[in-house]
Amino acid sequence: MTYEPIQLTAAQLQQFEDDGFLIIENLLPTELAHTLASRLNPLFHGEFETGIYPDEWYWRPGLSLPDVTREMCNAWKCDRTIASLVLSAEIGRLSATLAGWDGARIGQDSLWMKPPGAKAIAMHQDGAYIDYLDPPSMMTCWIALDDASVADGTLIYARGSHKWDLVDVSGEFHAPTKDYRWAMLQAAEKAGVTEPELVVVDVPAGGCAFHHGRTWHGLCKTTRTEGVFHSIGLHTLPAQARFHPTNAPGYIYGRYKRIDDLELDESFFPILWQKDGYRTPFLRDYCEDALLSRTVNRLTTASV
Repeated sequence: MTYEPIQLTAAQLQQFEDDGFLIIENLLPTELAHTLASRLNPLFHGEFETGIYPDEWYWRPGLSLPDVTREMCNAWKCDRTIASLVLSAEIGRLSATLAGWDGARIGQDSLWMKPPGAKAIAMHQDGAYIDYLDPPSMMTCWIALDDASVADGTLIYARGSHKWDLVDVSGEFHAPTKDYRWAMLQAAEKAGVTEPELVVVDVPAGGCAFHHGRTWHGLCKTTRTEGVFHSIGLHTLPAQARFHPTNAPGYIYGRYKRIDDLELDESFFPILWQKDGYRTPFLRDYCEDALLSRTVNRLTTASV
């Protein structure tokens, strides 16, 4: 199965506006999802094709607990197969269209591996962690690289929660000791929502969900007794985003800020897509576009 560009309907745009998320059951061809999934285990074992380490690497073989949900951030710098998805112009186009931006750049990717019995990831809002950006806006595309269900520890949303206040839950993010919904439930109460509606992202491999930077979401506990569940989150920013003039970016992303300069360097935050056709030039040679290259191949084959 080849990729066919998705044309978002007015109803889908309105659904995203109302709910704070949009689930699309078939974004990637199944074989592409499985190819991407096969790259995660080598990465978590320190096999970096480009020789560059990720910005964050949560879980080490032989050192970390076996039931912890594993996360790695900015693996696009380490592996060109992962980069071919993370840096796809289509991810930028769809994200920008939903967000109402003129263009989108990559802020960060997050690789996820959930072994049997893996602990939850606390429900949170991505936008709570980006006050070092101006504007502090973010879109996320979460993609299941295997079939996703509650037993796998899939993504959970609180419908309409993008209209609530921002809350930082970083202290209880990985393997929370409390109910993984605790911060979301407090935020809901503050927003006057007595019974927040939770939505399970139950999709086949290659299915995805786009969500607003303020939407409450998390990964539920895995109850499966065998197999590993793989997924990836692609966090995009407005193409015109810059560093905030006074809010410090922290020890990880602060390393990419130039002295006396608020611009986001495209070497580290490349622009994926803009309405005017611009795309960061080095991407052309760094990796293929996993989605658009398959579209081109399909069209070429059809014309023969």
